[in-house]
Amino acid sequence: MKKKIMYIILGAIIYSFGIYNIHQQTRVTEGGVIGTMLLIHHWLGFQPSILTPILDISCYAFAYKYLGGRFLKISIVSTFSVSFFFKIWEQFPPILPDLSAYPFASAILGGIFVGVGVGLIVKQGGSSGGDDALALAISKVTHCRLSKAYMFTDFTVLILSLSYIPFRRIVFSIITVTISSYIIDFIQQFGKCENLEFEEG
Repeated sequence: MKKKIMYIILGAIIYSFGIYNIHQQTRVTEGGVIGTMLLIHHWLGFQPSILTPILDISCYAFAYKYLGGRFLKISIVSTFSVSFFFKIWEQFPPILPDLSAYPFASAILGGIFVGVGVGLIVKQGGSSGGDDALALAISKVTHCRLSKAYMFTDFTVLILSLSYIPFRRIVFSIITVTISSYIIDFIQQFGKCENLEFEEG
């Protein structure tokens, strides 16, 4: 159990570091829950502080039905770990240089950080947020690869986001979510063992 928690903490550190130092600086648009929240906020005006927990809880409720209570317990630890390290990074200025002038490089590097960080968390049977919970549940129900489940949810949101975000920005988001999706899937499948087996809901 200690080893599992250590990997979750390491994943949370890597994931939150990448989001804070790359995605937030370069304003790479997200898919999943964050992208959905931004989309609804733009067109309907609902506040992010209200939308985000509603979307996350909805994803976790759906995931609980198919992945079971064990998944939910581990996800509580991983989600709080991510929030905790985000809070730590926010106490300091970004460590990495601003890559806003190099969107292609930032999309690749950001995708690697997210992929490795979330991959370590998912491999332990948890999630970093509602996005992961939804993708894991879809993968479980449809028996498709996890990377395809991630890309389905992210691409759906990003395509809808074209209604208010320029195509040029969406392209770099597609690059980063594609990279992160495949890395997460690779880490989850690598050395797959009983830690990745979920209880039936």
